[in-house]
Amino acid sequence: MTAEAAEAPTAPAPSYGRLIPVTVHFDDLDALGLLHNARYLVMAERAWTSLWNERGFGGFEGDWEAAGDFCNAVKEQRISYEAPVTRPGAYAVHLWLERLGNTGLTFGFRFCSADGALTYAHGTRVLVRLDAGTLRPAPWSEPFRVVGRELLRSAD
Repeated sequence: MTAEAAEAPTAPAPSYGRLIPVTVHFDDLDALGLLHNARYLVMAERAWTSLWNERGFGGFEGDWEAAGDFCNAVKEQRISYEAPVTRPGAYAVHLWLERLGNTGLTFGFRFCSADGALTYAHGTRVLVRLDAGTLRPAPWSEPFRVVGRELLRSAD
């Protein structure tokens, strides 16, 4: 077992949400050979986009009106770092919804080993759906809400 694996907190395989594979590349590491702190959030963003694309929701292609539910903005994000990632390779981001409101949502994430067993960082991000014309909060579409409800973490 590597020193890195021994230090990372162990978590059970996820019984909720989705585990999305991600790759850490050599150039994601900082001068100390650690995954740069900002890259964790970039990886969570890429995993989130991948999850929604997989579910039939396209990303932004230059037209805010056509973007629909992808016309949203980050209101808040929090992250806690548990153990350093010191090597490039295969990892995963575990994603779920903590809250799905009318115009906003909170998703949770864990940056973890590829099998989800080791947690390196975890956090939340609050998104607000925006009206493309006014940039004011707007309701999520019903198709988006249907998929979102499948990702909600149960209260227990």
